Amino acid sequence: MRKVGIHQCVVNGTTESDWPKVKGLAQDHPDLIIPSYGLHPWYLDQRSDHWLNTLVGLLKESPTAAIGECGLDRWIKDHDIDLQLPIFKQHLDLAVHFDRPITIHCLKAWGNLLTIFKESTVLPTRLLLHSYSGSLETARELLKLGAHFSFSGHFLHSRKAKVREIFHQFPPDRILVETDAPGMSPPSQNYQLEDLNHPANLPEIVAQCSQVLNIPVEQFAQNSRNFFNIASSQK
Repeated sequence: MRKVGIHQCVVNGTTESDWPKVKGLAQDHPDLIIPSYGLHPWYLDQRSDHWLNTLVGLLKESPTAAIGECGLDRWIKDHDIDLQLPIFKQHLDLAVHFDRPITIHCLKAWGNLLTIFKESTVLPTRLLLHSYSGSLETARELLKLGAHFSFSGHFLHSRKAKVREIFHQFPPDRILVETDAPGMSPPSQNYQLEDLNHPANLPEIVAQCSQVLNIPVEQFAQNSRNFFNIASSQK
């Protein structure tokens, strides 16, 4: 990542077993890695009884740490939305309490997501919808709540034209860019580990996203700095 000019990026932990690895990366490379900790809805059955206390401890240890990836998913087989909802709400509560950005995964559960947001008395000030693939109508509701949207390199595939068209409708200052490595590979990869998407693909994804959406590269960098409170000297 350093070789291709990435100065700082966010690394998300999605299970408790990920969290120590993300913490270690951030400790070893404090100028490069912003840690983020959460329970992804696909892996809730792996959580321990003390996951919440562990997460609170990590957030207290690192004032720059974000929350996520967490969220709701009705796309996966045998999903348990009744389990997902309270756990996601706990993540939202932590984001409010600690005033941290939160990265949200949502698939086929947009109604549930909007209901939670509308029923909440207070919402986090920085909401990021990761790899947003919902409708324009849903996005308009989320925009009213101050949400930001992350463009994944996977959206550069020709079959994702409808997703790209929705991103064209967003205010330029509400869009961030991600690799979603090691999954969600872009159409072409300059860097990969075996057959996996590599974080070093980020600059190329940003460049292509800039062309597709007609938004300057620097706008994406500034959006990330604003959202994650990154010092202006970083990119």
